Amino acid sequence: MIWLQRLPFFVLLMGFCALSMMVPAVHGFFLSDFSTMRVFFYGFILFLILTVIIGLATAGYAPRSVARSQLVALVSAFTALPLMFAIPFQEAVGNTSFLNAWFEMVSCFTTTGATVYENAGRLTPSLHVWRGLVGWMGGLLIWITAVSIFAPMNLGGFEVRSTASAGKEAMAQAFSQIAQVADPSARLARYAARLVPIYVGLTFVLWIGLVSLGEVPYIALIHAMSVLSTSGITPIGGLYYAVAGFWGEVLIFVFFLFAISRLSFSPRLLGENDKGLASDPEFKMGLALIIAVTSMLFLRHFFGSIGEDSTSTVDQMLRAIWGAAFTVTSFLTTTGFESRHWLGAADWSGLETPGLLLVGLALIGGGVATTAGGVKLLRIYALYRHSERELQRLVHPSSVGGGGRDARRIRRQGAYISWVFFMLFALSIAGVMIALSLTGVQFETAMVLAVSALSTTGPLADVAAESPIAFSGIPDAAKVILAAAMVLGRLETLAIIALFNPEIWRN
Repeated sequence: MIWLQRLPFFVLLMGFCALSMMVPAVHGFFLSDFSTMRVFFYGFILFLILTVIIGLATAGYAPRSVARSQLVALVSAFTALPLMFAIPFQEAVGNTSFLNAWFEMVSCFTTTGATVYENAGRLTPSLHVWRGLVGWMGGLLIWITAVSIFAPMNLGGFEVRSTASAGKEAMAQAFSQIAQVADPSARLARYAARLVPIYVGLTFVLWIGLVSLGEVPYIALIHAMSVLSTSGITPIGGLYYAVAGFWGEVLIFVFFLFAISRLSFSPRLLGENDKGLASDPEFKMGLALIIAVTSMLFLRHFFGSIGEDSTSTVDQMLRAIWGAAFTVTSFLTTTGFESRHWLGAADWSGLETPGLLLVGLALIGGGVATTAGGVKLLRIYALYRHSERELQRLVHPSSVGGGGRDARRIRRQGAYISWVFFMLFALSIAGVMIALSLTGVQFETAMVLAVSALSTTGPLADVAAESPIAFSGIPDAAKVILAAAMVLGRLETLAIIALFNPEIWRN
């Protein structure tokens, strides 16, 4: 295994993705879909040979900075690997353009879940498995690299607790476990060995659970991969048509927890001094948002039903609460699944649920070092604590804020860098909207598409706009812009800016 660590990170990713093409090939074989089987089997052979050739050519390559090389490889992975994914996908679909196939693969690999194939029956089950698998691999990649690449570089939300102005001593204490491994390649291998079994095991448990509830096995597998990767990919148009029903939603709801806090799947992963999930600020912030928004939506529908002079039953109330809680949590984790009772609550009260509310939840996003996108709960928590402290100072100007050194750092330096990121995110939304408008996309549509791409929440296009937006109907230039926005939203603006930092290119 040591010789694998000497290969460039991008070559390893190519080899892993080439091997993954055997999954739809084997699936197509058992379903007698031999055309799809042949396409992906030939793709496996082609890209495996290409990986071996590139691996032999770069085996002796020693970059000046391994950390910089890994960051560049990560950016290259989200921009170049979808081209590799799209070649067998386009060939298997047949009547589609390469641009649409490439857009679909970018959307899947960045865990956005936007699709240009709104008619699910157009794709074979093996192609749906490939879409779900690509999204699952994208989630796994961001899971591993978040703690092995972003954390040591103070990116991806880790900068909130470990800012440059916090001092070297505090940074060393916060990431003492990372410091034990000096070689970035060894660190990447170490965290991959720890996280891959967890990721695979959680997916397997959710899959078995959905199958035991009566779901079709391949549909259950895609939904399980979609929940763990927060891609929201589905082969049947959503959970409304899922056989697993209400209890399937309950099981999926439990697994949303792994996108809210990194401590839910691996406590003390980075040697942090957290006491547990109950004291994790991200978990508490996410739980507060879920309860507050769910209560607000329920009360809105409840008073709306009174205005409509309709009879409210306990069953309708419980369905409305569950539909709101599930959908709110789903969009907060940037998965984008709707509960089958989500629209039932609107029918009960006669009021439509404002899509802007779901846009706000997707913008907030899930936890740091998870597969969720958005601004991240830890940054929102830092801004909340800073605003809370400023309000206290208005009432008591001479007061001294407590909470210890970590709390003070989050309220000051953490809030500062969180505000910088939030403004960069807002400017990114504005820039993408302007670019989309230049291609002829209307303003409201451009706003929803920009948020869905940058927050990696593709299903927003179906529920947030006044009428559902079909990605297949937007101009080709707009698809290219959205694909770039998906990569930017997945890697985050600060990681892209870090590549332009002169210090990272110096010896």
